[in-house]
Amino acid sequence: MKGRYKIRIENKNIRYDLEIVRNITIVRGDSATGKTTLIEMIMQYENDGENSGIVLYCEKKCTVLTGLRWKENLTSIDDSIVFIDENDRFITSEDFASAVKSSNNYFVIITRDNLHNLPYSVEEIYGIHESGKYAELKKTYNEFYRIYSDTKYSFSYDIDRIITEDSNSGYQFISTLARKKGIECISAAGKSNIYAETLKDKNRRVLIFADGAAFGSEMNRITELSKTGMAILLYLPESFEWLILRSGLIDGRKIAEILEHPEDHIDSCKYFSWERYFTSLLIDETKSSYFRYSKERLNDRYLDARERKAITNAMGKVGEVLS
Repeated sequence: MKGRYKIRIENKNIRYDLEIVRNITIVRGDSATGKTTLIEMIMQYENDGENSGIVLYCEKKCTVLTGLRWKENLTSIDDSIVFIDENDRFITSEDFASAVKSSNNYFVIITRDNLHNLPYSVEEIYGIHESGKYAELKKTYNEFYRIYSDTKYSFSYDIDRIITEDSNSGYQFISTLARKKGIECISAAGKSNIYAETLKDKNRRVLIFADGAAFGSEMNRITELSKTGMAILLYLPESFEWLILRSGLIDGRKIAEILEHPEDHIDSCKYFSWERYFTSLLIDETKSSYFRYSKERLNDRYLDARERKAITNAMGKVGEVLS
């Protein structure tokens, strides 16, 4: 499944508007914020159609996955947007993660858990926000807002230490920049280790460099740390490979079109996260050139002055500090 889909579901009392862009969307919020009502309305519409008093607009079928037979039921769902309530605890299982990985559906998961088994984007974590009432219709209008919408560009002071998510090409590039600036740079060897590494630096200014396309499950813990007064900066591009593609080093109209609307090109059945797609794309686009890319070991060409400058320019303010 590919693409961007708008959903509107309403009855005489309430209306929800959503826009779904990736294979995994997370909806969070405390009790009494309308999450359960949304699920119930979709189920009612599925069961009774227009007789339910509910109207649902979407190009794709919207359905609810629930119950002990969820795995069997999911095999009969295709090319649809699947909603799941937090009461269905199978969402935390490895079986569910495996099912999502090979599914041709998009999933909207309502949960307060961090779901470390799923690679969801920091850009696709939402809360439900009540933005007003239409008195004439007696409706409560709910819109979805990004909880962590500005994290990618939070950078306002100097840093003492950089923690990268991986130990491969991204780390090799960032550590080279850091070394030239006299900044310590370490690899956490995985996103799940970043929290523990950050805890070690309570009195230092830390920059976390990670793949935003799959870092969503770690955001809550890191955000809570920042509320304690720790000096934590986040730079969360889609991935290091996305930065290279965005830098202009790999020229071509095809790349520009993909970066403009990735959702139209990334098949959720083939790519568990956007990070995996951008890695595959970069490898494929450079396989016959001197920019040949390997995730395991960075091609030295990317560390040459011109190439290094192009990539740091794509990093915005963070690149200005490290270049």
